[in-house]
Amino acid sequence: MNLQVNGKQAFVATGGREFDRSLPAVVLIHGAGFDHTAWALHSRWFAHNGFSVLVPDLPGHGRSAGPALGSIAEMADWTAALLNAAGASKAHLIGHSMGSLIALDTAARHPDKVSALSLIGTAAAMTVGPDLLKAAEANDQAAIDMVSIWGLGFSAELGGSLAPGLWMHGGAQRTLQYCAPGVLYSDLAACNAYLDAPVSAAMVKVPTTVILGERDMMTPAKAGKALAAAIPNARTVVLAGAGHMMMSERPDALLAAIRG
Repeated sequence: MNLQVNGKQAFVATGGREFDRSLPAVVLIHGAGFDHTAWALHSRWFAHNGFSVLVPDLPGHGRSAGPALGSIAEMADWTAALLNAAGASKAHLIGHSMGSLIALDTAARHPDKVSALSLIGTAAAMTVGPDLLKAAEANDQAAIDMVSIWGLGFSAELGGSLAPGLWMHGGAQRTLQYCAPGVLYSDLAACNAYLDAPVSAAMVKVPTTVILGERDMMTPAKAGKALAAAIPNARTVVLAGAGHMMMSERPDALLAAIRG
């Protein structure tokens, strides 16, 4: 469905069922350079198991109007505005990578809008290397190569998809290639500049699960555990053998961890 958020069109997937304001809401937030398709499996499970689902394309991504937002704080405020536009009073925010920072910052900036958090592939400081930033700024294919190679765990690169015929590496590359010029750089720069994670973490007052990949090269488990330690009573789950792209690498284990 399409919503008007802050005066601009936003595309929001709903998991195959119409959004029902009477049900508990779940918002699934994608990472840098990606879009709602990252959550294709999990959004359908929630939509068919008693939840209303919002899976937005962030501004400038997928089918949503641009431009892309330049900071995590702006994206957090946009997420709160999305809930208002959908008529949802509050929601369980589930975010991957950049999306985890957005979810965390939304909980700190708009606590009345958040009922729970699931932070996937997250870190206390989501530092982005200068070579990746430079390649992304130049809209160089090398940036897409770096993200897709570093983002997938070892078994995923060998063709470990649970769905026969799917190529996880190629799928990640195609989604990133579909991204409008400048958007991947804007996202990565926003992650690199976000230094408020420890402060925001200390402000969280809702049940929180931090889900990490044992073999994550982009947000190593050690960095995720540091963030979890700053969140009061956070639960931490490490998915054995998983890299950064846990939605495709370990879909069932990820869902079990989110459900708790």
